[in-house]
Amino acid sequence: LLSIQSQHWTEAAKAEERAILRFPYVVDMRDKRILIVDDIVDTGDTLITAEKFIRENWYPLDVKKAALQWISSVAKIKPDYYYIEVKEWVWFQYPWTRLEDVTSFIKRMISEEAKNGRIAWTFNDIVSSFREWYGIDVDKIYYEDALENLIEMGFLDRKDNLYIIKL
Repeated sequence: LLSIQSQHWTEAAKAEERAILRFPYVVDMRDKRILIVDDIVDTGDTLITAEKFIRENWYPLDVKKAALQWISSVAKIKPDYYYIEVKEWVWFQYPWTRLEDVTSFIKRMISEEAKNGRIAWTFNDIVSSFREWYGIDVDKIYYEDALENLIEMGFLDRKDNLYIIKL
């Protein structure tokens, strides 16, 4: 089992112009069959990028592609195997991306609210705004961890019970 990271979505629900392969490495896979598995095929760009790299650098006998979900209305490719065909684009949330997504969503929300002059929020303000902005709710631990991430990233400061945007 080998793992490579090809990404097109560097921020939740926000695609970059092109997919990139992070941390590429080369292994000899001559005479081997490769199955590339992705959680979702939306644009298809991450699978296209991964397959191109693998074919050009690993020299496999064959490459097949699989995904949990395939969004057939927007994908440039159809995986060889998929679990669910999704007919129209929708944002999927997976357990392994939830914290990253919540962090991105809160950062985007606070950035937009800061454009109107707001600079500080309580925890409850953030939770309430998050629910209003995105129409979803997550467990309290995700809000707490996302806010800690934003503090560590230098985006927010915490003073007493307030989260303050660093301008």
